[in-house]
Parts: sequence; C-alpha cells; structure tokens
Amino acid sequence: MLAIGLLVLLHEGGHFFFAKLFKVRVTRFYLFFNPKFHIASTYDTWVRKLLGLKPEQVPTKENEEGKKEKEYVGTEYGIGWLPLGGYCAISGMIDETNQKLSEDVKPWEFRSKPAWQRLLIMIGGVLVNFLLALFIYSMVLFYWGDSYVPMEKMTQGMEFNEQAKALGFQDGDILLGTDEGPFKGPKSELGIDVNGYRQITNAKYVNILRNGQPDSIVIPHVQKNFLFLSWESNELSLLEMGKNWPPFMRTYVPAVIDSVLADTPAAQAGLQKGDKIVMVNGKDVASYNQFTDVIVNISQELKEVSTHGDSLALRQMTLVYERDNQRDTVSVMLSEQLKLGFAPKLQYEPDTISYGFFESFPAGINYGWNVLVSYVDDLKYLFTADGAKSLGGFGAIGSLFPDKWDWHRFWLMTAFLSIILAFMNILPIPALDGGHVLFLLYEMITRRKPSENFLIKAEYIGFGVLILLMVVANLNDILRWIGVM
Repeated sequence: MLAIGLLVLLHEGGHFFFAKLFKVRVTRFYLFFNPKFHIASTYDTWVRKLLGLKPEQVPTKENEEGKKEKEYVGTEYGIGWLPLGGYCAISGMIDETNQKLSEDVKPWEFRSKPAWQRLLIMIGGVLVNFLLALFIYSMVLFYWGDSYVPMEKMTQGMEFNEQAKALGFQDGDILLGTDEGPFKGPKSELGIDVNGYRQITNAKYVNILRNGQPDSIVIPHVQKNFLFLSWESNELSLLEMGKNWPPFMRTYVPAVIDSVLADTPAAQAGLQKGDKIVMVNGKDVASYNQFTDVIVNISQELKEVSTHGDSLALRQMTLVYERDNQRDTVSVMLSEQLKLGFAPKLQYEPDTISYGFFESFPAGINYGWNVLVSYVDDLKYLFTADGAKSLGGFGAIGSLFPDKWDWHRFWLMTAFLSIILAFMNILPIPALDGGHVLFLLYEMITRRKPSENFLIKAEYIGFGVLILLMVVANLNDILRWIGVM
C-alpha cells in the first residue's frame, strides 16, 4: 500500500505539475478513488495563506461595468477509500472523472490550451514514474551497490529442468555466454535479471563449459515461452509455483544448512548448522534445488485435495541428514506456508560493486532501461494460454514484497512497479494516458480535433476494458489462492 500510494501520488503529481505550469485549473487531486465518500479532504486556501500566496483567481463573467469578475478557486485534495489508483481532475478534460463540459470554452480549461501543452500534461504522470524508477535504482546502487556472482566462481555450474535438458544442457554446465555476448553472472539479491541470461530467449547458440571443456548448444528458432520468467521464479511463494516450476536453470546450491531459525519445524526437529540433507520422503536429494522441488510437489498435492482432505499428512516430511559423517532420520511437519525454517549454505560468495554518487546515475539509468526492455519483451507471452493465467492483481503485487520489512527490497519493487505503471499508462488505450496521447497526436498531425462525443464514447470503452482486465487479474489471484489454478 505504501509503494502503490507513493507511485499514484507522484504519477498524478506529474499531471498536476504541468497543468499548473500552463495555468490549467485542477479542481480535485485525490490519492485513491472516492465514490460516494472519502476518508479526508481539504482545500488549498489555507496552504496558500501559510506560504504567503494569493488565492488562485480565474475570470468568470463581465459585470455591469464591462469588467470581468474573478472567482476565487482552489484545488480539493483528498484521500479516497478505494485503493485502485488516484486521479487529478483537470478542468475542461474528458476523462474518468466524468465532468460535464460547458459549451463555452474557458481560458483556464485543458481543451483551450495548445496541443503541445495538453500533450505534456498527459505524459507528465508517465514521465514522473519513469524518472522516479531510474532515480530509485540509482540510489539503490549508490547505497547498497550491485552484487553478483562472477561466472569464474561458478565451478559447480547450473541445474536445468527437463525442457533445458531436451535442448542439450546438462546439470553442471557452466554458462559462458551466447552469440549476443558473455554472461555477467547471476544476481545474488536483485530480483530482475539484467545480466544476459535473457539472451538465451533470442540466442542462436549458448557457449558452455562442460567438464572443463568448452562446448556450444544450438538453440532452435522456436517460440521459447518455456523461458517465461524462469530465472525469477525463486521470487514466488512456494504456494504459487505452478507448471512453470522447476525453472529453466538454477545456480547449484548444496543441501547444507547454514542457519536455523528459532521456533521453526527445523529447530524443533533438532537440525543444526552444517547438517546436509541427503534424502526427503525416500528420495535422494543432491542439492537444495532438489529439496525445493519436493516442497513444490507437496504444494501442488495440497491444491488437489479438498478442504476436507488430509493436508496434515501431506505436510509431514521424513528427512535423512548427515552430520559428522553419520546419518540420522527425523520426521518434521512443514508450516502452513510450507517452510521448514532453515537457510541453505550459499556455494558462492557474491562480488559487490560500489558506486559513487555521480557514478550511480548512469548505472541506475542503464539498469532501469534493461528492466523496462525485459518487461516489454515478456509481454508477448501474455498472448499465450499460460501467459494469460500468469496475470495477477493486488495479490500478485503483494507477493513481490518480503514477509518482513526490508528497505532494499521495498525500493527495488517500488522502482519495478513504477516502470510497470509508466509503461502500462502509455499504452494507446482510451482512459489511459496513452489513449489521450494518441488522440492528441492525431490532432497535431491532421490539425483536426476528434469530436467530444467520440472522446466520451472511447473513454467509456477504454474504461470498460481496464475494469475487465482488473477483474481477470484479481480473479486469477483468488483462483490461485484457493488452489484452482
């Protein structure tokens, strides 16, 4: 809610800034929607007095002496109760606020301004969101640096799913690069891959190191939707992993316990740091990734049983672990979130690149641009059956954030959502900023304005499409939550 509130506030603030810059009247500025009632509201008259500014005035009509009278006007600022966005009600504009336009065009109205000014007002929100994302990424790199595992450290290579193995990959292969360039290495903390692994989607071949010998794997020119966000799947909750699991490839992580959280099933079972898990429910486990696969299978089985099914029996797990070259067996009950309560020992220590204040800006801009390109590239998968099912609403957004507060993760996800908000809003769909931009570009090219009747109908159609998409996305969240998807 904090991230969305911040992004909506600044997005609408972008429209507000350019509207005020070009002396267009803004009647209302709301964070969240307020059908029927609002949580809080105020007018800006007291703010102007506090800052020593004169009340905003606009000419209204001529008096008996032929002089134009002026009306004191202000902006109503408020917080709505429906957290689906926000709005900036601009006078003389056909938008979702459904305001009625008079026949006489007033000089302070949006429709009275030149097309280039109206264009800047409309792209103001998208511009602010995109610049905000680049600024956040820059500050994250400045404060935390950039961590990744160099490829030369990855002596144990990667683990691959069946689809990858069908292409010729083998567990233990060390990925070097593609015909498009070398890989930098997997991120240790940032959730978005911008280091080259996505190159495999469009690559002709992949260079690898297998058993110390260089080799290449040819990638067929087919639709590679099996790569669909595959290296970001570890960011998903175990309860939400579906048929896209296991990922196309994962860094090898040994099944060795590095730390055990207090008051967790692992602690209650007596597991300790240094214990190596070698078998789960009678199946050999050679890595932490394979241990995770067992958990995912359990989550899928839990979805298939009814609410009256024996879920406790499915959560019961038998572990065989090795300690001081001695094996022991323990029975443990997974938590409702399907967590055991231990952290694995990382095989490779990441390298961290530190950035100075001024160095962080080009690095942040480059990072943000790569995130945008990756996101746009992934949109083509939405037109597949699995892609449509992957749509998510507020539940999916919430799952991006960690269970415990983490400023690093918070700002990364806020920047990512800001890029999504910017891109989605610039799409040429009526009721979105991009729809208004499309009609303005048409006007600037043809020198003709679309009729107000046409704009009103287009606004209704676009708003209906957006509502439908929102319903589908949040319905997917509900279906995933109850285990239908």
